[in-house]
Amino acid sequence: MTKRAFACVVVLITAASTPLTAHLSPLTLQDTTRGKAVYVKWCAGCHGDGGAGDGPSAAHMLPRPRNFTGAIYKIRSTASGQLPTDADLMRAIDEGLPGSAMPAWKGRLSDAERRDVAAYIKTFSSFFADTSQHVAALKFSSAPGGGTDPSALKEGRRFYEDSIHCNKCHGDEGRGDGPSAPTLKDDAGFPIYAADLHQNWRFRGGGTVEDIYRRLRTGLDGTPMPSFSDLIEQKFLTDEQLWRLAQYVRSLSPPGAPEVRDVIHAPQIAGTVPVSPDDSVWARVSRYWFPLVGQVIRKARWFAPAVSGVWVQAVYDSKTVALRVSWDDRTQSPDTAWLKLEQRILETVAADDSAPPLQAEPWPDQLAVQFPRHIPDGMERPYFLMGSETGVSVALDEPPPQERRGPGPEHRAVRHAPRGAGGRGELRSRRMEAGIHARPCDARYGQRSSA
Repeated sequence: MTKRAFACVVVLITAASTPLTAHLSPLTLQDTTRGKAVYVKWCAGCHGDGGAGDGPSAAHMLPRPRNFTGAIYKIRSTASGQLPTDADLMRAIDEGLPGSAMPAWKGRLSDAERRDVAAYIKTFSSFFADTSQHVAALKFSSAPGGGTDPSALKEGRRFYEDSIHCNKCHGDEGRGDGPSAPTLKDDAGFPIYAADLHQNWRFRGGGTVEDIYRRLRTGLDGTPMPSFSDLIEQKFLTDEQLWRLAQYVRSLSPPGAPEVRDVIHAPQIAGTVPVSPDDSVWARVSRYWFPLVGQVIRKARWFAPAVSGVWVQAVYDSKTVALRVSWDDRTQSPDTAWLKLEQRILETVAADDSAPPLQAEPWPDQLAVQFPRHIPDGMERPYFLMGSETGVSVALDEPPPQERRGPGPEHRAVRHAPRGAGGRGELRSRRMEAGIHARPCDARYGQRSSA
């Protein structure tokens, strides 16, 4: 009898507990005490001990680290104004947020550590403990076919320019240089850049067509980027038309994310090397992407370069090498329309305590290209970072102050020779055996960004 009663109790408890745990979030079962230890070690330096986005490194970052206390999250699968799902939090932790200082932690932390820290992050805001909050992901449709057809892209561009007016912030060509772009700021008052739609590998929420469509549906809370789901509800546009817009935006970027390489391959061409960046020769030459980082080695330091990277191409004719360097500068330097935003950035991002405050000025972009004077022996590479007195020489290319480019990427063809390598415009072909280091100078801030 005792055994039978005990068996019945076990069955009843098991039966009663099954539906309760089935609806609990996986994170509610995690250990927030262990999560705090992970957070203090790996996250507090940026997000702050109290989760307010005010860690010791935060002042050097743009965009700023997330303030967890307000529970406002950009990248979600939920409607605008709602909390993110646990899966949204885990995705941000696992994959990071491209184009920001937030790295991917999958592979660096264990599965348990990532779940624990996600659960601990939720303790910074009482909104997550509010039982009246019904967090649910939106139901997203599937992409319609024919997304790369000219007619589909034309329809998407029509909505981009005429109906939703994405170009007001992102610009007519999608390079983040629209008329409203210099005035943008987030809800905390920090300056913010409109995304360059030609660099989808830097999109915070992912660069696929599906990712872009979801951002259009959810918006980026805390930023000027709104949700367009209400336009579907109001029958201003259809769900398929929003997909066409997403497909058009995706078409602006390369088919795949660029591969970062250490060395540029310069093919030999017949005839002389091109002297113009618009020469048709460049259309047949491979491009190499070099992401840029802040110049943090030498005073005065700068942590937030305005140019995220450069495309580099090279050719030579056995006597002379030509480099074509392209980059997007949304401020179209020099352009006084952007000075207020630039000044706000200078005042927002901490540079170097020992340096005097920088003032935004209408300086043009500059380009520095470094070459080794001598090819090192063996596997040793030339020292390129900021150059050296004996091993590296620099060719500086600067446009006339009155020169102002139009919308679109800036191209610069460089044929300068380092000292001791012959006359201007000549470079011995043997120097192509070493890597070539291109470094645009963001003269508007008086700092250089190093590749």
